Amino acid sequence: MRIWNGLGAGLAAGAAGTTALNALTHLDMAARGRPSSSTPQETVEKLAERTGIAVPGDQETRQNRLAGLGPLSGLAAGLGVGAALGLARALGLRPGLLVAGMAAGVGAMAASDAPMTALGVTDPRSWAARDWVSDAVPHVAYGLVTAAVVRRLDQD
Repeated sequence: MRIWNGLGAGLAAGAAGTTALNALTHLDMAARGRPSSSTPQETVEKLAERTGIAVPGDQETRQNRLAGLGPLSGLAAGLGVGAALGLARALGLRPGLLVAGMAAGVGAMAASDAPMTALGVTDPRSWAARDWVSDAVPHVAYGLVTAAVVRRLDQD
């Protein structure tokens, strides 16, 4: 039963962390007047092409579906990393808040950026410092919030 509790705590923590990540991302967009990123939907589109899975609909409907699936893939990554953190804690791995938070943040950043890079949607080697900060800061917040919530939900 402890494993199921850890997974549940991790999913809840991942949802909280994803909310923190999204809030900081949208705050950055509002502060700098920058548009939302199209890379999540481009990643879903390229993944669909590579796997031979059709995203149905006319051009507008298909683009709307991709616009919905892109953010859902980020939510899935956030929940997945949170679940992994909760499971690790349930199995006895209990690093401090900072270490767990950084691990979760790096894990979430890798879960989102690695597929984008592998599919040729983006190349982090070409990013400016501002781009790295815009990506890293929300992921650090994700990791710290996720780790804090997992720790709080683990009453043992």
